[in-house]
Amino acid sequence: MSASRQNLIEVRVKRITYEAECINSYELVPAAGGNLTPFSAGSHLDLHLPNGMIRSYSLLNDPRERHRYVIAVNRDGAGRGGSGFVHDNLKAGDVIAVSEPSNNFALCEDAELSVLIAGGIGITPLLSMIRRLEAQGRRWKLFYAARTRRAAAFLDELQALRPCAGSSIHVDFDDERSGQVFDLAAIINAAPASAHLYCCGPVPMLGAFEAATADRPIGHVHVEYFQAREAPATAGGFEVKLARSNRTIAVEPGQTILDALLAAGIAANHACAEGVCGTCETRLIDGVPDHRDQFLSKDEQAANKTIMICCSGAKSSALVLDL
Repeated sequence: MSASRQNLIEVRVKRITYEAECINSYELVPAAGGNLTPFSAGSHLDLHLPNGMIRSYSLLNDPRERHRYVIAVNRDGAGRGGSGFVHDNLKAGDVIAVSEPSNNFALCEDAELSVLIAGGIGITPLLSMIRRLEAQGRRWKLFYAARTRRAAAFLDELQALRPCAGSSIHVDFDDERSGQVFDLAAIINAAPASAHLYCCGPVPMLGAFEAATADRPIGHVHVEYFQAREAPATAGGFEVKLARSNRTIAVEPGQTILDALLAAGIAANHACAEGVCGTCETRLIDGVPDHRDQFLSKDEQAANKTIMICCSGAKSSALVLDL
């Protein structure tokens, strides 16, 4: 991401904590002292890593805290290298740049009941939501699924909430079941019509969640994707015309729009490179895009007013972008 287009904050890694198998948490404090930019439950920030990678991670601590940000990173062997770099190279005392927090997964704070469904590392934004709901005295239920108990982070913190929460915490582990599957549809069907439903986890879980909540009011259903649901558009063979800079860039086969822009020296906002975080959202002036993101709603995609240039392509011979 171009630093000129985003306010960056220098933070120091104060503490790294083992949370579960392959999962560490990272406590980040202001490098220059003072307070950090406030955040709301469900927010994420972008880490600008020393190797040039930019990766988005959810904040898991209490939104009332101003002295620190806390994230958790799951080492993903099938990922693009960001989590491995963090695990292998980030040390206590290091100073790195992060973005100001932003929120694409906001908590509805006046809901009668919040039903939170987490898969694996997807517990992170939901943990921040639970802290906020507890502070407000609101009702919530958590359903937390993981491969094994060893791979489930923050169980101790969740168990500590149980005595005072007055809410139900359900945990489910693949290797501790006796043939019974995690019944996501049943969880959703049991929730009252007024409930707000949240889900963060692996793509198959999110797909099942969206299918099971299809008849719920759109405003009551909240999803956070950590990874892409489909491959980025890399067929190329079209042009992007940049309205503000009066340039035309060819997108070659094997390239995304973002790849082509960066190769041409265009400073374009980006972070996750998977169409999940929304950082690269760009206004579309003309042309027919091939939407591949998980950020825009179906109605927003159909309106063709913006495009995620990190993953989406073109169905027309050219796209005109507000760049």
